[in-house]
Amino acid sequence: ITCLVMYLFAEFDDAANLLAANPDATTISIDEPVEIPKNQHSRLQEPGREEDDELLGTDDSDKTELLAGQKKSAPFWTFEYYQTFFDVDTYQVLDRIKGSVFPVPGKNFVRLYIRSNPDLYGPFWICATLVFTIAVSGNLSNFFIHLGKPTYHYVPEFRKVSIAATTIYAYAWLVPLALWGFLMWRNSKVMNIVSYSFLEIVCVYGYSLFIYIPTAMLWIIPQKVVRWVLVVFSLCLSGSVLVMTFWPAVRDDNRRIAVATVATILLLHALLAVGCLAYFFDAPELDIPAPIIPAHNSTNKVVLEQ
Repeated sequence: ITCLVMYLFAEFDDAANLLAANPDATTISIDEPVEIPKNQHSRLQEPGREEDDELLGTDDSDKTELLAGQKKSAPFWTFEYYQTFFDVDTYQVLDRIKGSVFPVPGKNFVRLYIRSNPDLYGPFWICATLVFTIAVSGNLSNFFIHLGKPTYHYVPEFRKVSIAATTIYAYAWLVPLALWGFLMWRNSKVMNIVSYSFLEIVCVYGYSLFIYIPTAMLWIIPQKVVRWVLVVFSLCLSGSVLVMTFWPAVRDDNRRIAVATVATILLLHALLAVGCLAYFFDAPELDIPAPIIPAHNSTNKVVLEQ
């Protein structure tokens, strides 16, 4: 014990002599973690990588996605597996709706709103609301167009609900499925061009349709010029969300293929809006023949005598 105590005192004396010789020396405590300077950490990253991560969402969001995937570990045939797709609150849904209506230039919709927790709650109810809005507004528009005509008898067209539901839900599911399959196929040809899952693509398309709900309500106005202005305005807002989301995913591909992919996305989106306007609202005028009034017997006698 005496030797150990003498050894410790000797070590302390050596340390005191070193500090006395160099008072500006830096000491490291065992309890204090060693910090890496920020500038040294930033030098380890590539210059253009930060911009790619911002657009594609492959930086910290990948860790979030991995953690989210660990949470969704229930078998797909169980109720808990599908319950995770609807695990959002009202504030998240409203925030994503606001992001789809007011897109931020240069910002990725998936990275800002979707990737932390993609959901099907918002897209499902947005499509359902849009179906009934288009069907009801289309019936009202047809009623106002022919209002005041003595030969017109209003009959509600309930078949428009089923037609609108088939069109909207087919677009909201089949187009994302085709786009996801195309991106997966291009990923086998070109490395690192796909960073979106099928659920994320469905989520983007579902929220991008929200702008058509107030637009369909305003389509009741029986003025074609007003309707087409509303169509163009809605296409600019929702189309910009799709372009800013999917262009960073395909820009590393062949230039022609990337431009053709984005152009096809916008074309299908425009066909949906124009088709709904043309079918449900710009109904052709009903050419109802005037009723035939039978002639009097006296007139017929005069004709026969002549």
